[in-house]
Amino acid sequence: MKLPGQDAMARRAEEHLDISRVQMPRQVVESPLRQVAKRLLMALCVLALTVFIVVVDRAGYHDNADGDVDVLDAIYYATVTLSTTGYGDIVPHSDSARTVNVLLVTPLRVLFLIILVGTTLEVLTERTRDEWRLNRWRSTLRDHTVVVGFGTKGRSAVQTLIATGLKKERIVVVDPSDKVIEAANSDGFVGVVGDATRSDVLLRAEVQRARQIVIATQRDDTAVLVTLTARQLNRGAKIVATVREEENAPLLRQSGADAVITSASAAGRLLGLSVLSPSAGTVMEDLIQSGSGLDLVERPVIKAEVGKSVRETDDLVVSVLRGHRLLGYDDPAASPLQLTDRLITIVRAKPVAPLSSPPE
Repeated sequence: MKLPGQDAMARRAEEHLDISRVQMPRQVVESPLRQVAKRLLMALCVLALTVFIVVVDRAGYHDNADGDVDVLDAIYYATVTLSTTGYGDIVPHSDSARTVNVLLVTPLRVLFLIILVGTTLEVLTERTRDEWRLNRWRSTLRDHTVVVGFGTKGRSAVQTLIATGLKKERIVVVDPSDKVIEAANSDGFVGVVGDATRSDVLLRAEVQRARQIVIATQRDDTAVLVTLTARQLNRGAKIVATVREEENAPLLRQSGADAVITSASAAGRLLGLSVLSPSAGTVMEDLIQSGSGLDLVERPVIKAEVGKSVRETDDLVVSVLRGHRLLGYDDPAASPLQLTDRLITIVRAKPVAPLSSPPE
């Protein structure tokens, strides 16, 4: 369900959208110095080829100064010709020389000019390509995941999502830091630079079309404001947020968050468990860390498991999700399994490549 006027607000935001604030992932390009050196080398090659053509057929050229055309005259003619200066003191007068000029020298002149103005053309081409990629991205983006905050918590959440099979193209990162968004781009994610408490910034991330929203900001008050704004723009998305202090968790739920993770309390419980039982603490830390040891995953019930009890499955089942009810593995109602159930299981983790950290 959408709020009245929400579509109009989205259209107005898109009309005044600053394209430069939405950064698409880029491929690694050469350094500017290397690009300039390469263009100079190409220009010198074109010049050398032109000089060679003129020297080979120099008998067909006439110099108004002394009549003869030597190597130095050929270099001079090639230079002023390729640069379109054309003083007219050396000219082709034979049919063969004029034919060569039409068929070879003129295309080389065009190529030389393209090399000289290559930087301008490249900028225009890149800008056009970026606008096309951005428009195409906006038109095809649906049911994606928006991650607000790409710090330690945000990167860990993204890494877990990727481990479960979510593609990088379906994740949009929002952060106020340019360096953080550049780090996200280098990892292959689309990034939006801006303050996520503002609706226009979230609209750039197409939050109104998102299926999931992860809020991992550094401050609890910021998390509350982002949650309120995101819920106003998207009534149906699943919003998961994190706070430092447990006393702020109820406020986040009232603001529209479906699930709230208290980082300070979770870390404290893990510390206490590790004191009482270091081995149990190690197992819990292993479950929390994605991509190593064991992982908690949610999967659907397969046909071969329908009608069986929880203990008869091949995986270690922790809970059964039936509709909106979460049943423990020892709950008598969890067995027999139904085709529409989903299982929370512990499986061997698959290795996941770590994400790069943003520069300090």
